[in-house]
Amino acid sequence: MYRRVSILLRKHFVSVLILCASIVIPFSSVKAADPNAGKALFQQNCASCHNVFKKVTGPALEGVEGRWADKKLLHQWIRNSASVIASGDKYANDLFNSYGKQAMPAFASFSDADIDNILEYIKTAKPPKKPGDANEQTSGAGGESSDNSLLFGIITLILAVVALILMQINSNLNKLAGDKEGVATPEPVPFYKNKAYIALGILVLFMVGGYFTIQGAIGLGRQKDYMPEQPIFYSHKVHAGINQINCLYCHAGAEKSKHAMIPSENICMNCHKSINSYSGPELFTAEGKKVDGTAEIHKLYDYVGWDAEAGKYTKPGRPIEWTKIHNLPDHVYFNHSQHVVAGKQQCQTCHGAITEMDEVHQFADLSMGWCINCHRTTKVQFADNSYYSIFEKLHQDVKDGKIDSVTVEMVGGTDCQKCHY
Repeated sequence: MYRRVSILLRKHFVSVLILCASIVIPFSSVKAADPNAGKALFQQNCASCHNVFKKVTGPALEGVEGRWADKKLLHQWIRNSASVIASGDKYANDLFNSYGKQAMPAFASFSDADIDNILEYIKTAKPPKKPGDANEQTSGAGGESSDNSLLFGIITLILAVVALILMQINSNLNKLAGDKEGVATPEPVPFYKNKAYIALGILVLFMVGGYFTIQGAIGLGRQKDYMPEQPIFYSHKVHAGINQINCLYCHAGAEKSKHAMIPSENICMNCHKSINSYSGPELFTAEGKKVDGTAEIHKLYDYVGWDAEAGKYTKPGRPIEWTKIHNLPDHVYFNHSQHVVAGKQQCQTCHGAITEMDEVHQFADLSMGWCINCHRTTKVQFADNSYYSIFEKLHQDVKDGKIDSVTVEMVGGTDCQKCHY
């Protein structure tokens, strides 16, 4: 009798394991679009022309999937908008004409997964928070990600516990059946004393601990989201955004040298000799504290020794001790002018939506993987760019139609010696 019960329970146990597998496998085999990866691609390739919630050079992208009749057509538009326009699609041609027939750059290197990740980021992006709304600022920190990794982890843990319990029940029933029929059966070993279970637990802990140790070591020295408090509250949103001051006016080195340069006080005073008060939108710190813009201008006067009443310098100036935000390791070579002049990259590619930042923070982690991914996907402005005139074979391949574009990787952008001394 007990033997039959044991056999039935074993069959039931196998059925449970099969059921568990049938639950887990579909979840693990279907990879959801990753909005975090989409955000990185969006900022690298799209942010210079698009914003999710407002019109910039191109249209606002909120709800973009709903505006296209076919998602495959949207994918094709992103990879090569000219081909969709040539096909005669009405929406594509209306969009093209409404923006002065300014063609969208082609992103032929994007895979379907890349585009789906970008679209997922657009769907999950949160609208900008109103200044001073502390509740929204604290509650929205993790809202952008819809990654299901945590859910999968919880399901896996639950199923593992169920499997252990069923295995222990099966062992106990085998003993009961053996005792009933007079068959000597050793006493079942509790799972917390079972050497196999203990070894498996140690192995799992070792792997998990090793993973987090490696991730922690990789992250050493990285400063993503670093936002130090500066001696003067300087709003890029006001200067570069509202007042449309060109980045290169203050950071002239970005076009001419390796370093972008922190602008000298003289550059600030070119404008602020006559602008001695602030009358723009209200300013707030990241913590929601209101900032007096006029008082910040007078901090500048105090540093440079300017007397606003007399209209002249009345005392020796002293340097403003700005805190550097973006730092790279000493063994990494990065040249601003090469990216800005030869690569024709926008500041937003690496620095994010700088025109919307009151207090600047480090937008990207600036890791090796982040840079390499950008070099693999970013197309260079190859035609009519004298910097790339020596690449005769690539120019010929473009003319012959063998390739339709050239990425940074194709001109050596992933070679070790390009970025490392």
